[in-house]
Parts: sequence; structure tokens; C-alpha cells
Amino acid sequence: MRKALQSDADALCFDLEDSVAVDRKRAARETVLLTLNAAPQGPEKLVRINSRPTGLAEEDLEIVLGSANLDGIVIPKVNSAQDVLFVESMIEKHAHPDIKASLRVVASIESAKAIMDIREIASSSLRLDSLLFAAEDFCADTGIRRTADRRELYHARSAVVLAAKAYSLSAIDLVCIHYQDLDVLREECEEGRNMGFDSKQIIHPAQIETVQKAYSPSEQDIAKARSILDQYEVSVKEGKGAYGLNGEMMDAPMILQAQRVLAKAKLFNLTS
Repeated sequence: MRKALQSDADALCFDLEDSVAVDRKRAARETVLLTLNAAPQGPEKLVRINSRPTGLAEEDLEIVLGSANLDGIVIPKVNSAQDVLFVESMIEKHAHPDIKASLRVVASIESAKAIMDIREIASSSLRLDSLLFAAEDFCADTGIRRTADRRELYHARSAVVLAAKAYSLSAIDLVCIHYQDLDVLREECEEGRNMGFDSKQIIHPAQIETVQKAYSPSEQDIAKARSILDQYEVSVKEGKGAYGLNGEMMDAPMILQAQRVLAKAKLFNLTS
């Protein structure tokens, strides 16, 4: 955990759920709290708690919400809006005063029920920041057999993206389990970005650079966005609406996309 805090990851998620044996849950909570308290700087820090039906989530939250260095809570196995509202109520009761106003929540979509009720989940709380798609758990819940081309997951992933965009949330794509195969990772990143995902989960530091590069605007993206907006200014002065650029028609949706590219580039310190 200390080593992770020195990484170039944008955010770290300390896990209290699947990676922790039942008889080590209490020790894990204390270890996470100590790590949070000792790390005011570095990447954003989130904690994945245990799911509400386990009966462990309440104590997880009572402990980790005591840190002033916590940025967010990842809620696993979200099946309804009530799972999010439960965490929201715990934050109101137990969050450190310094973080109560800014603390964000990530809902992990892992089941068929979650996909069917995703609209209610996505609109459940103003604290909700992102929807995350957990592929392995989703396959376990539905009996879907995961294949190399991921076609069987396309519908569920698209549902997560569309719900996120409809409610102004971020969409976080599945983990690439082949953590030593960067070619597969690049393929997944390109596919996820094309689908509208904003970022991707990783499980190994070797994946950081590839994912960050894939989800950051490229030099070509930035140059094209600038050209679109520059030509738009000319078009406005000439009293035109839609216009052409390099053989492509440019209108309001294209301009909006260009503005988003440049906003993201500025966020990543890729442009002034």
C-alpha cells in the first residue's frame, strides 16, 4: 500500500472486500485507516467497502470515514438505489468534517439486476460520481462466458456508459485481467474509449502508462479540436452555421466534442 501511494496512478482503491479474508476484515480496516492518515498527498484515495448484504459495510464505513484524507467510497455489488443511499446516510453521520462536503461515491455495476435498474441507481444521489463496470462479477452473476473479443459484454458496458452520460457521471471500464499483455490492454482501452468510457480500472502498475495514454487526448486529437474551433470562429463571423473542414461537415455536435477534447487536455495539463 505504501508503494502504491508513490505510483503514477490517478487514483488508488484500497480494498476491504473480495481480496480480504473474512477473519482479516477488522485488521484490514485498521490498516487502511492508518495508510490514509499517513498519506495526505499523492493519488486520489478511495476505499472499496464490503457490500451491504454482508453486514460488514457499516463497520467498514464507521472506520474509514474517520480519515480526512479519503476522497471516495467504491460500493460493490450495487443492485438498487438503496445501496447508494445507505452509503450516503453513513457519510452524513460519520464522515470527517473536512471531507464530508466533497466525498464522492462510485457505484460498481456487477449484476443483471443492476443493469435493469441502472437508471434509478445513476440518479440516486448527488454524491454519486461514477459508474464502474465489474466484468468478472457480472459474468459470475449472469452465467455469461467471457471471450477474448468481449462481444458478450457489449450490451452491459453500453448500458453503463449511457446511464453515466445521461446523469453527468463518469464511466469506468472493466479490468484487463491479462495484466502482462499490453497489446490486449491497448485493444481494450481503444474499444472502451470508442464506447464512451472515461477511464479504466487496472490491477497492476505495469498497466498505468498504457491506460493513461489511451484515455488522454493525443496531439492529433488536440490539433483537430483546435482547428474545428478556429474555423468555427471564422464561420460565425461570416454568419454561417455548418461548415466544412478537410472534407468533413462540422456543426454543433462536432463543436461540442472539440470543446470537450480541449477541456480534457487542459485537465491533464496537455495544453494551456
